[in-house]
Amino acid sequence: MLVAISTNENNLDSQVDLRFGRAKGFIIYNTDDNSSEYIDNIQNLEAAQGAGIQAAQNIVNANVEAVITGHCGPKAFRVLSTSGVKIYTIGEGKISEIIEKFKKGELQEATAADVEGHWV
Repeated sequence: MLVAISTNENNLDSQVDLRFGRAKGFIIYNTDDNSSEYIDNIQNLEAAQGAGIQAAQNIVNANVEAVITGHCGPKAFRVLSTSGVKIYTIGEGKISEIIEKFKKGELQEATAADVEGHWV
């Protein structure tokens, strides 16, 4: 399974970025073989609007099945959920530790957006 985790850095020791649409990038982690890759989100960092929608579409295009992030707004939530991507919102944490919690089934799937649009 491919899981995208919002982050400010390109390594598993970095912290989860609490923002989804304006995160610096995403670590795409493969739970089947424990490999990972990084995709940047630079185009959305300074976007006046639509950052969440575009970031969500990039995640969908990467064939990700789940997203782990701090917060997810309504438009990004709609794009992800209608594409079959599960969303998990969490507090702060190191990415490697969050991945282990995900693998153990310790994260709760979000049922709705938890912030308004344009949350920075």
